[in-house]
Amino acid sequence: MLIGEYRHTIDDKNRLSLPAKFRKEMGNNVVVTPGLDSCLFVFTAKSWEKLSASLSDSSVLSADRRSLNRYLLGGATEVPVDGGGRMLLSEHLREWGKLRSKVVLIGVRDRVEIWDEALWQSYRDNAAKNAEAVAEKLSSVGMI
Repeated sequence: MLIGEYRHTIDDKNRLSLPAKFRKEMGNNVVVTPGLDSCLFVFTAKSWEKLSASLSDSSVLSADRRSLNRYLLGGATEVPVDGGGRMLLSEHLREWGKLRSKVVLIGVRDRVEIWDEALWQSYRDNAAKNAEAVAEKLSSVGMI
């Protein structure tokens, strides 16, 4: 399971090192795609296969499903992870995620999220302020 928060730097060649705790589980090839909330999603090959199969099983008659398919699948890039645990981030993905030099990698069970450090700090602070209310809301509908 991918969990935890790690701060890293994108080097001059647009490479980002995966945290050592993620490397073994992520494998030698990952899929990077635009995520939600201005971050990038990084999936293992197995998690990506599961997600993409679920998306392609959805009806093409639904505008929302077509849109999500185009967004996630169309923006995805298969990325090799080198022997040093580094992956190359394409310019279009860096721009989409507003990634500068300092980033935060977040393990979110079946994926890793890559955030610009300042965006993550703002998002995390806001989420912390609302955590109790969100937990209460989810609890009231039986989700936790």
